[in-house]
Amino acid sequence: MSDLLELDKSDFEEDKYSRLRLIPWWDQERLSKATIMVVGAGAIGNELIKNLTLLGIGRILIYDMDAIENTNLTRSVLYRAKDVGRYKADVAAERAGEMNPDVHAKAFVSNIIDDVGLGVFRRMDVVLGGLDNREARLHINQSCYKVNKPWIDGAIEALNGFARVFVPGHGACYECTMTETDWMLINKRKSCALLTHEQMAEGKIPTTPTSSSVIAGIQVQEMLKLLHSDRNLPTLAGKGYVFNGLTHDSYVVEYQEKPDCMSHDTYEEIIEKPWSVKDKTIKSALEEIKAELGENAVLDLDRDIAVEGTCSCGEHKKLFMPVHKLKGAMLTCEKCGKQMSFENKHSFNGTEDYLDKTFEEIGVPPLHIIAGRVGMNIKHYEFTADETEVFWGI
Repeated sequence: MSDLLELDKSDFEEDKYSRLRLIPWWDQERLSKATIMVVGAGAIGNELIKNLTLLGIGRILIYDMDAIENTNLTRSVLYRAKDVGRYKADVAAERAGEMNPDVHAKAFVSNIIDDVGLGVFRRMDVVLGGLDNREARLHINQSCYKVNKPWIDGAIEALNGFARVFVPGHGACYECTMTETDWMLINKRKSCALLTHEQMAEGKIPTTPTSSSVIAGIQVQEMLKLLHSDRNLPTLAGKGYVFNGLTHDSYVVEYQEKPDCMSHDTYEEIIEKPWSVKDKTIKSALEEIKAELGENAVLDLDRDIAVEGTCSCGEHKKLFMPVHKLKGAMLTCEKCGKQMSFENKHSFNGTEDYLDKTFEEIGVPPLHIIAGRVGMNIKHYEFTADETEVFWGI
C-alpha cells in the first residue's frame, strides 16, 4: 500500500518548469539547449538576464564593460550594495547561477564593437540588447545580419520604452530605422574617436525599474517565439512595440525596409578553419587564401587597423590596433608633443612589412571571421580554433 501511495505522489510531483510546460507550444528542452547573448547589463540587461534564468535558458553570454555604481542599485534587481565597484557582467553571471543552477552564464568584460568575434554571434540563437549607444546597436545589427541571426533591441526613458525585433530577411533592420539625427550622433562619436571613454560617455538617461521590466519582458517573450519558430507564432520581426507608461498606451509600429541598406550583407558561406588569432599570422592566412583563390587574392578585415602614426617632425610610432580603440594620448608625439596622423588598413595583399604579426597582435578578436577576395569572388574564413576559449566553462 505504501508503494502505491509513493507512486501516486511521484505521478503528480512537479518540477520547476512544469507550469511553463502547460503552454501548448512550449518546448523546455529547446530552451535548455539555447544560447543567448545579452549585451548590456544595466537596468534592461538585469531584467533580461533574470527572465532568461527563470526560463532555464541553457547558456547566457553577458557582455558589459562597466562597473556597478550606487545608482544601479535602484534599477537593477541582480545587484547589491556590496557589489558596487565590481563589473556588472561578473556579478550578473554569478547571480544567474545562484538563481538557477541549470543555467550556465558567462561574463565578458568586453567592448561589443572591438572584442567580440563574428563567430560568437554565429553561435547565438538570439541576441538581446539593452543599450543606450547607437554605435553599438548598429554594430550588433551588422554583425547579426552577416551571420544571419536575429536580435531584439530594447530601450527605455523615464516611464516609456520600446522593443524592436530584427530578423534577417524579414522586414526592416535597425539601420533601416535610423534617422538623420541618429547618423549625426554616430558620426559625432566617430569624429571624436580620439577622446577618452569618460569624455565620450553619453548623457545620463532617466529610467525606472518598472519600465525596464516591461520592455525586457516584451523582448524575452519575442525571443521565446523566435526559439519556437516552427510553431508559426506571430512575432514583431521588422516592427517595434512602443510603450507609454504615463498613459499606458501601447502600439506596434512597422518599419519600412530600405532595399539599399548597407546592413543587409549576409555571408553566403563561412569556412571553418583550425586557426586561432593567437598564433595565426597574416602571412600564413594570406598564403592559404592565395592558394585557394589565386595569387591576386587579398585578405580583408571588416574593421580598419591603425598601423603606424607619423608626426610632422619625422617621428614614427607603431600602433597595430583597431582605429575605434585609438585615444588621443596614443597619438601624441613623444618627441615634439604634436598630434600624429596615422595610416590605417583593412586589406592586405602580401607586400606589407608586418605580415609576421598574428591577428591577435593587430586587434582581431577570438573566433572572428575574415575574408579572402579576388574581384567579386569572396570567401569567408572563421578562426574556429578559438571556440573552446570563448565558450570554456559554459
